[in-house]
Amino acid sequence: MRLLPKLKIIGSVVLAGALAACGSSALYGVPGAESPGSSAPAKPYNVSRLLDPAGGKLLGVQAPGAPDALGPVQTFAASAGAHPNLIGEYMAWNKPMDTQAAANAWSYGALYYMVWEPYDTSVAAIADGRSNAYITSVARQVRALNQPVAISFGHEFNGNWYPWGITGTTADDFVTAWRLIHRLFAKADARNVIWIWNPNVIDAEPQLDLATYYPGNAYVSWVGITGYFSTTGPDTFSGLYGPTMQEIRGFTNKPFLIAETSVETGPDEVTAAQNLVSGVRQSPDVLGFVWFNYSKLGVDWQLQTRPSVQSAIAGGLSGLRLLNVKRP
Repeated sequence: MRLLPKLKIIGSVVLAGALAACGSSALYGVPGAESPGSSAPAKPYNVSRLLDPAGGKLLGVQAPGAPDALGPVQTFAASAGAHPNLIGEYMAWNKPMDTQAAANAWSYGALYYMVWEPYDTSVAAIADGRSNAYITSVARQVRALNQPVAISFGHEFNGNWYPWGITGTTADDFVTAWRLIHRLFAKADARNVIWIWNPNVIDAEPQLDLATYYPGNAYVSWVGITGYFSTTGPDTFSGLYGPTMQEIRGFTNKPFLIAETSVETGPDEVTAAQNLVSGVRQSPDVLGFVWFNYSKLGVDWQLQTRPSVQSAIAGGLSGLRLLNVKRP
């Protein structure tokens, strides 16, 4: 996420990897990708039911310390009046997967969402194969978990506030890196992944052609969008997300997830909170939203500290059917 002058937020990077494309590993002769170990489960978790679910919406949360600790999730749940079924966590490049966090999320009844941030490297280096061994090691960890895991790589790539953004990464390198990661996971038989391609709302760089950064439908499961309701921006769902959705619909029909959002404290905060939930409720192609429950850079985005926003979110969620992600 990024804060603009007057605390305007504009955020997010998206999806990659339709699981149907994860065919036989013989199709992928990728240097550094070795076959999965004999201890891997015989069959990977089948995530097909989750790819475009009709059974309900997703309520997600990102919170400090979660889901290594579930206390922050429970605090958010009490404020929202609903049980989150997706828990996000940021993971830096070259770090092992947080398997305990993933297991905790699943035990809570939530999909684990790993926001994979390529710090301390470059997307060009990844595209060139210099991280193949590391990617393969994470893929094996994901495979061994044998539970559904959502992963985004290089989120908010269409902004200039991350090193993997437009000032340091070409569209060709981004697409090449994304496809390589996907192939390495397939080589490791890690087909229990929902791939989220996650751009920021396009007001960050309105002239940028998002289609040039899209890896292709075979590599993407969901399209994530990052966008915050700030005091200086739109307070309607269509005003904030509509232009980005319209552009993306020009090249894919993958379902949307509002992958990172919150509402800034201000005169329109209640209206914005109501519009967020009603927009998700009324949009068949929007799976849900992930609330950024942090206090960051002098702005408190948390739900539990703001009673009026809390009431608006809880009221909007009341009666909304949420997906049971663990249903067989």
